[in-house]
Amino acid sequence: MTEKRDPMIPDGDVTPIDTDYKIGQDNILVNVGPFGLDIHNRVFAVSALAIILFVALTLMFQTQVEPLFSSVRAWLTSNLDWFFISVGNIFVLVCIGLALSPLGKVRLGGTEAKPDYTYTGWFSMLFAAGMGIGLMFFGVSEPLSHFASSLGGTAMENGVRTDWAPLGAAAGDPAGASRLAMAATIYHWGLHPWAIYAILALGLALFSFNKGLPLTIRSVFYPLLGERVWGWPGHVIDILAVLATLFGLATSLGFGASQAAAGLNYLFDIPLGSTTQIVLVIGITAIATTSVLAGLDAGVKRLSEINMVLAVLLLAFVILVGPTLAIVTGFFSNLGAYLEYLPALANPINREDVNFSQGWTAFYWAWWISWSPFVGMFIARVSRGRTVREFIVSVLLVPSLACVLWMTVFGGTAITQLVQDGYEAAAKAELPLQLFYMLDVLPLAQITSFLAIILVVVFFVTSSDSGSLVIDVIAAGGKVDAPTPQRVFWCTFEGLVAIALILGGGLVALQAMAVSTGFPFAIVLLVSTISVVKGLASEPRPS
Repeated sequence: MTEKRDPMIPDGDVTPIDTDYKIGQDNILVNVGPFGLDIHNRVFAVSALAIILFVALTLMFQTQVEPLFSSVRAWLTSNLDWFFISVGNIFVLVCIGLALSPLGKVRLGGTEAKPDYTYTGWFSMLFAAGMGIGLMFFGVSEPLSHFASSLGGTAMENGVRTDWAPLGAAAGDPAGASRLAMAATIYHWGLHPWAIYAILALGLALFSFNKGLPLTIRSVFYPLLGERVWGWPGHVIDILAVLATLFGLATSLGFGASQAAAGLNYLFDIPLGSTTQIVLVIGITAIATTSVLAGLDAGVKRLSEINMVLAVLLLAFVILVGPTLAIVTGFFSNLGAYLEYLPALANPINREDVNFSQGWTAFYWAWWISWSPFVGMFIARVSRGRTVREFIVSVLLVPSLACVLWMTVFGGTAITQLVQDGYEAAAKAELPLQLFYMLDVLPLAQITSFLAIILVVVFFVTSSDSGSLVIDVIAAGGKVDAPTPQRVFWCTFEGLVAIALILGGGLVALQAMAVSTGFPFAIVLLVSTISVVKGLASEPRPS
């Protein structure tokens, strides 16, 4: 890592925005006992009250809210699947266009800015914070699910597809079903989600490091709203960002808690159920709070690098002791299958595979969008000094290829076990347990399963830790050095929301809230692309 500098002071030429607004000018200072708070009066108050009210009502009416959450998720994904799929396509096309255009030469932080982190540290942080828990949870379960539904073929009832297979399925064709399953899985974890993250991250980095505006979501909209961005239009944008981030994080924390609980039950016969998950959420939130107190470099960065090492060790182990040849050849064939099926999978209209496009893709896109303020701001904070082209290529391709490798190793191994060895335990297990059953027939299963639980826990911690840092920046009006108790507050509430959703409907409730907050924020992100292009066009770049 290079010598630390004030990230708000550009190096070299930039085109700053001339505004009288000062970072934190609308903040209020509050003393709560021995602790001092420095918060944006409207964004913090509205966001915190909305979350407190949600947690209280969910805990008070647990039995009544579960069907409500189910109905909300079903309505949004069935009626707005075309919207979510179209939005994802737009972000990919915008990213490709920016990378190929002359705007790709713009450097974040000024024409002479140097990167704050090495490639290793940079990739570790964005990857661990971006998708860690999801990869652990879905790495085996999603490829297996798509494979089974594709192999089973299509089913019709009253003229409507009732199966969950992607596209036209591959009835009775194991090789074809495997290709389609891996292509569908990679579609959900490849270019599209990282393009969503990249657009917002690029906007935040540009308007903070080059334009001199606060590191908060509203700043991205200055070219469109002007000085009104500091009023209620900007407040609404930041409040939506806080709520989307918190509920998107709670969804991931819920997945992590369910998988960690399943792993502990598998290894040590610890009882399954919401009680175990809640205890895990409380314990891991406490660890995350400790990491928050340590700060970005000592906490998040160190944990991210530790997690990257553990993930690589587990990945390498499965490659070496699993079906090595099938994994190596599968990486390239799966990448080819992804490119082959991508146009059909990304088609937003006239889909026959309604269960897949609505139940899988629409949910994923809403989830990624709800995560985008968190991952986007986190990537922005660690990406100063990169050119726009370097930024987009790295943020899109490197994590996407890592996801292809991960899904090929874990999902491909599980499919090979099922097809070639007739091992059905993983395919028949509950989703949170499928990873552990896949590892069960490999050497050192007890050790690797325990390592998998550790990975889930540390991914859990880095997500909660990073998320609280990001939410606090937004709720503090863009201040990146706000008092630590505020980050502890948000870290605690992430855990409380996850607990409330676990008690109020489990994974269905978690998914419903991710979709509900993802929809309005998708509109915010679409509008932000215009501002990003306008902002880049005004920046100096090398000839």
